[in-house]
Amino acid sequence: MPDIRLTRIDNRLIHGQVATQWCGVVGANLLLVANDEVAGDEFRQGLMNMAAPSYAQTRFFTLEKTINIIHKASANQHIAIICETPQDVLKLVEGGVPIKKVNIGNMHMADGKRQVATSVAVDDDDVAAFKKLQDLGVELEIKRVPDTPTESIDKLFK
Repeated sequence: MPDIRLTRIDNRLIHGQVATQWCGVVGANLLLVANDEVAGDEFRQGLMNMAAPSYAQTRFFTLEKTINIIHKASANQHIAIICETPQDVLKLVEGGVPIKKVNIGNMHMADGKRQVATSVAVDDDDVAAFKKLQDLGVELEIKRVPDTPTESIDKLFK
């Protein structure tokens, strides 16, 4: 069983907050970006590698590769999975990745989305994915950084 310390939705993927705050708090030494686009974009990978802490390795896998390889993780790999969308997390869970809790960190405002929390904007597809994750027994939390209060997930469904 892989040691997944954090699963976070953040459309910025690896950046200062994930790298410096979350990894230290949860004890992650492997940042796994599960994202089909970034898996093939060496430029974006390079930028994210610069933001990653020196003690953590980075991996940039497609969703499919994440599903296929996560169970081969070594016991000394303490993994933080970072996804861009709730739909991506749902694909991972449905594919057998043992995610028990999802930290919803940052989902930017865009056309068709509504702001529901400090740093979270959702559309109907996002809400449907969150509901399905809950139905599958995945705990959801809205928390931007470790030292801020958790916001109510009820906001997602209004």
